[in-house]
Order: sequence, then structure tokens, then C-alpha cells
Amino acid sequence: MAKKPRAVTESGDAPPEEASEGVPEKGGEPDRDDHIPPGWEKNPASWGERLPIVGLALMGFGVAMYLSLYQWEVVDRIWEPFFSDTGWNGESEKILRGSSVSKKTMRWFGVPDGFLGAVGYFVDAVTGAVGSTKRWKKMPWIVIVFGLAVGPLGFVSIMLVVSQPVLFNSFCTLCLSSAVISVAMIGPAMDEMLASLQYMKRVRDSGGSVWRRFWGLAD
Repeated sequence: MAKKPRAVTESGDAPPEEASEGVPEKGGEPDRDDHIPPGWEKNPASWGERLPIVGLALMGFGVAMYLSLYQWEVVDRIWEPFFSDTGWNGESEKILRGSSVSKKTMRWFGVPDGFLGAVGYFVDAVTGAVGSTKRWKKMPWIVIVFGLAVGPLGFVSIMLVVSQPVLFNSFCTLCLSSAVISVAMIGPAMDEMLASLQYMKRVRDSGGSVWRRFWGLAD
């Protein structure tokens, strides 16, 4: 049987009902030529968006590991260019080794809070690097994990910065640097997670399997 020709308008374009972009048919994948989510001007999963986050996460990992080594007393001195007369230790020592937060973290978890931060940054780097530029719709689960890893870490960093002058009457330069890194990562990570959540909503509205699509499986 001959295939029925596709109707076109006078301009040669497909009619609106056939040219709608980004709406899956019965849970199917939208037929798009690019990787940009519907309604977006850029792809939040592009390498140009993700590589800076991965780079920041690796920087944060290095800073946090250095802090944790000082808290473990593997290294004797911590760099402190602003809140010390000698350029070392100073007020950082009070926060990293003498604060109630660091002592309770060691007692409850057996590791310093700096190491927990390093683990968080490592998870950020890995989940930021995994997947293609289509992962907002091909691997929603990794995008959600990425967003959940970046968001809480940034919130904790902000709270630690606020607590330094209020609770300890001291500042730690590298702690502040770590907080800045965490906050800088939040915006791009949340953009990609929003694109994935919007995609999952379109799948649900079209009658597709949200559970299967969440794990990157076809209906």
C-alpha cells in the first residue's frame, strides 16, 4: 500500500499539530534535530555547561582533602593568608581543629568534616561527567543525583560560612573558598535538573512510563 503523503501548508511547513516539538507520542521520544530541551535556548547538558562544574568540583575536592589532612594531623600547617600573622594556621586552626563542629563530626562519623566535603565534591565530579549531552532525557536519574548532590553541598557550605563569625568568631580562608566553589556550582546543576524534570512531566502527560524513562529505558 502506498504511504499517505504528509500534509503541508502553503509555505511548505508541516501543520502545527504535526510540527509540535518536544511532546512525546505515547511516551515516545520527541523528534528533534538538536539536543536543546523544548522551550530552552541552550542545552544545559552540553559539555560547555558541565565541564566548568566538573572542574570546580575537582578544585573543591582538592581543597577539602587538604583541609581534612590538616584535621587528621597528617600535615602540621594549613595555609591562611588573611586571618593569620604568619600566613599559616591562625584562625583556621580554631575552626578546623578546635570547633565543636569538627570535634562532633570526628566523634559521630570517624572522619573530619573536610573529608565529608571531599566525598561530596567527588560525587559532584563523577555525576557531572557521566553521560552524553542528551542525558537530560536519556539519563534523567544521573541528572537528578547530580542536582541533589550539588544543591545540599552548597547549602551546607553557606551555613558553615555564616556560622564562622557567629559561632566561632573566626574565619578560615580555604573554608570560604570551598563555599564559593559550592555556590558557583548550584545554578548550572539546577538548570539541568529542571530540564530533566520537565522532560519527565512531558512523558507523564503523554501517557508514557515515567519510571522506565527515569532510568533511561524505552517504553
